[in-house]
Amino acid sequence: MTIGFRTIKTAVGVSIAILIAQSLHLSSYTSAGILALLCIQKTRKQSFTAVWERLLACLAGMAMSGFMFHFFGRHPLIFILLYMLFIPVCVRFKIQGGIASSSVIIMHIYMNGALNTSFVLNELAIIAIGLGVALIVNLYMPGIDKQISQYKEEIHANMSAILGQFAKYLVEGYGLWDGKELLTLAKLLDKGKNLAILEVENNMMRKDNPFLYYFEQKQRQYQILERMLTLVSMLDTTLEQGVRIGRLIDELGRDLQAGRDLASYHEKLRAIREYHKQLPLPVTRAEFENRANLFSLANELEKFIETM
Repeated sequence: MTIGFRTIKTAVGVSIAILIAQSLHLSSYTSAGILALLCIQKTRKQSFTAVWERLLACLAGMAMSGFMFHFFGRHPLIFILLYMLFIPVCVRFKIQGGIASSSVIIMHIYMNGALNTSFVLNELAIIAIGLGVALIVNLYMPGIDKQISQYKEEIHANMSAILGQFAKYLVEGYGLWDGKELLTLAKLLDKGKNLAILEVENNMMRKDNPFLYYFEQKQRQYQILERMLTLVSMLDTTLEQGVRIGRLIDELGRDLQAGRDLASYHEKLRAIREYHKQLPLPVTRAEFENRANLFSLANELEKFIETM
């Protein structure tokens, strides 16, 4: 069992909110902890949204419940009418996320029996402490650089392995690859992009996010690799052109994993394509189809290199 950072923040936030409310001798001071618990989110953006929704919902709940309990009396059946009106209002103004939080305040009003100045100030203090502590606690978000670096290493390793399998088939004409690296790569890209999105929401003032751009770029490369796999699998014989492209792909995969500069591969691929133009035309339909697939494969490889 692992304890996540959000769990730690929740525990700390609830404790601090209760401590402050209790120190101020507020009635129902534990409710400040409940409000803090409901507002601590994964990202700063989500936290700001949660606090704003719950603040508006709490104020609306106080006003509506105070009015209804005053004019219709305090009876459990009043909650039927109250929530039939209150919930649609929250949905209408898109603050439905605060229904549970505001219900804490509504129950206090029901138990108190009357809205007086001291009671209203007590409830406002509970709201301010609970939501304020949650907001402050959520201002700190751990950096994701280390996680991103780990994802990059694994992504490059899987891409290198995939390219190596393509090269082996092109050069040797056979392979027993089960494609697991392609599946693993898809999962890594999804996890990495989700992590990058969290980073975007934690840095709302930044206009760009290099992490998100990186994973979007890698997803485009993944799509190219899928198309390359289809073309490689359609080849049913070993050709000189395929061997040359295969060796280039193998070299590319090794340099990718090693983190070397890949700028020269544009020229290397261009030289191979120029050489292919000098070869005699195919004499059989099978040779024509294989060379056509190799031509398409070279096009996809060029796109892959361009996105590096």
